[in-house]
Amino acid sequence: MTGDARKAQEVFHASLREAAERSAHGEIPRDPFWLFRDARWRCLEASEQGLQAEDVEIEEHEPAPWAESQINKLECNQLAIWISGAPDPQRTALALFYLDEFNYRDLLTLTELKSDELAKEISNGRQQFQAWLDTTLPHTET
Repeated sequence: MTGDARKAQEVFHASLREAAERSAHGEIPRDPFWLFRDARWRCLEASEQGLQAEDVEIEEHEPAPWAESQINKLECNQLAIWISGAPDPQRTALALFYLDEFNYRDLLTLTELKSDELAKEISNGRQQFQAWLDTTLPHTET
């Protein structure tokens, strides 16, 4: 989410330290997603330091039936790099969506978005991702 491996590692360590300190003092939060939420906010803070948002129009294509085969041709870090470049909350929604570890209710809890907001962020992100895939890995009939 930070777009920088060093920053991501610092966030990871800071979140684990916080969890360990809370645990040592018997202050473990009841919320099962506390650690994810804490790490997300730390990532947002780290990635926004010194940055100014740019208004740009990003091309969008409807997700294609062959998108899965395009994604399978990517190296793991290519997807991570593409997602890390998205603005938040879209970045968070896409990262959690493509992890494929959380159901929709969990995504709502983790992102702290309303259902229609989450759906819009995922839909727009998938359409933008499809446009990028079509440019990067054009579909060829087999």
